[in-house]
Amino acid sequence: MTRRLTEVNAKKEAASILDGFKAFLMRGNVIDLAVAVVIGAAFTSIVTAVVKGVINPLVGGIGTKNLDHYSVCVKGSCKPGADGVEILWGSVAGAALNFVITAAVVYFLMVMPMSKYLARQEARKQARTGKTEPEPIPVTELEVLQDIRDLLVAQRTGTVDGVVKQQRPAGPDLR
Repeated sequence: MTRRLTEVNAKKEAASILDGFKAFLMRGNVIDLAVAVVIGAAFTSIVTAVVKGVINPLVGGIGTKNLDHYSVCVKGSCKPGADGVEILWGSVAGAALNFVITAAVVYFLMVMPMSKYLARQEARKQARTGKTEPEPIPVTELEVLQDIRDLLVAQRTGTVDGVVKQQRPAGPDLR
């Protein structure tokens, strides 16, 4: 009997895990993320081509055409067959340049225009409805304390639907 209950519970747990996974996959965020990864991978090749084809030759006007060749020898001789320690700072600079260019292109060609588009859509929506969202009225701590005091007094004196049946006792008014 116990074995059968264990099997039933295991099947229910497996079904709930699969249902949860299915719900996760069906959310729009997962699809959006997958599209972003694919487009990002394609976009990376474009940026890499721009860096290697345009930026590196411009930098090459000063030195080599490939940033990967810039290095510093820290210890000993860095000639072939020597035991020196070579720091390849050019490849790091190239990767950083690649990142900055990617971030700039994404911001200026994707994020900024989308933000402007969404702001225009919101302005059109408000113009159509003629409504703007009301500003929330901030509640001060003093008002909350006064409401609590009023509820306690009403509870002590007896009320029905917030209507006081008898007068409040004389005392200091905190308002």
